[in-house]
Amino acid sequence: MRPKTATYDVKKEAEAMAVTKEVVEQALAKLRLPDGGDLVSRDMLRALSVDGGAVRFVIEAPSPDAARAMEPLRAAAEELVAGLPGVGSVSVALTAHGPAQQPQKPAPSLKLGGHPKPQAGPMKPAGVKHIVAVASGKGGVGKSTVSSNLAVALAKQGRRVGLLDADIYGPSQPRMMGVSKRPASPDGKTIIPLQAHGVTMMSIGLMLDPGKAVVWRGPMLMGALQQMLGQVEWGDLDILIVDLPPGTGDVQLTLCQRAALDGAIVVSTPQDVALLDARKAIDMFNTLKTPILGLIENMSVFVCPNCGHEAHIFGHGGVAAEAEKMGVPLLAQLPIDLETRLAGDGGTPVAAGGGDVADAYARLARGLIEGGIA
Repeated sequence: MRPKTATYDVKKEAEAMAVTKEVVEQALAKLRLPDGGDLVSRDMLRALSVDGGAVRFVIEAPSPDAARAMEPLRAAAEELVAGLPGVGSVSVALTAHGPAQQPQKPAPSLKLGGHPKPQAGPMKPAGVKHIVAVASGKGGVGKSTVSSNLAVALAKQGRRVGLLDADIYGPSQPRMMGVSKRPASPDGKTIIPLQAHGVTMMSIGLMLDPGKAVVWRGPMLMGALQQMLGQVEWGDLDILIVDLPPGTGDVQLTLCQRAALDGAIVVSTPQDVALLDARKAIDMFNTLKTPILGLIENMSVFVCPNCGHEAHIFGHGGVAAEAEKMGVPLLAQLPIDLETRLAGDGGTPVAAGGGDVADAYARLARGLIEGGIA
């Protein structure tokens, strides 16, 4: 009987040590790329196979030039997977999409900006169910961070989500979402948006030289926003989130008057100086008859990662009190932490992963879904 028992134990141990594709993907998702994201989120992993303890996969770079620069990454991926329990051998190949190409250019007739075209009334792109603006009275309160993370959180819960970066002067969504490719325009009229973390996205920052300032007057801003709403092939979306610039200027006015907005979410920090400007943004939406869906208190608290002490750096409760006074929901109180900043700079929003902050965005997304907005 003892030999059978010993054989059974060895078999059970071997099964417990068996590596799977999911385990390999989870490990590779922790290997960060120099320009943001990882092999899994950037869709660069190909032909992953696990045969017993033998693991094989291909890393597909966007171009031959990029592939030559990614040899250290290939070696690091091979070493990482080789260290997983149950892995006996690893074979990692590095390839590229095809021959080196010049950066893709839009059709010559496609031009961003210019005077807006007449339209009969507020428009909603075909296939888009809801349009929600994310706004703030002043810059620096984390409005774009909230927009990108909310979009990813909604996508993780099965919604079809679009993200329009309408911050014309300071577009930051390409960096936060980890995309840099120029959108295609097959006919010089329509624009094909990009995909990132399950979100369909478009930004003026993808169409212009990132090192150049946008020196446009109001009509050009209005024309560009109208193009990004009407000429982008958004497809079927449950919700299109529009990341507005801070303040109460031409872009906000154009969006409220020319787009069929379902409502606006106003982001503020708890400090009094931010709330002063948030009230102006709220008054603008009220003047333009745009419903306020709720307020978000960002940077609400800082939790020390070493001792767990909570510090209210920007004050506490100001946004909650404002929401109660207005009779609108306080949708979320989001903390300030290093992980959120690193994730945004790295091109993978913190909501794409796990942890307390990701959970907070998941609750925010569920609230909008339950409210029928997404």
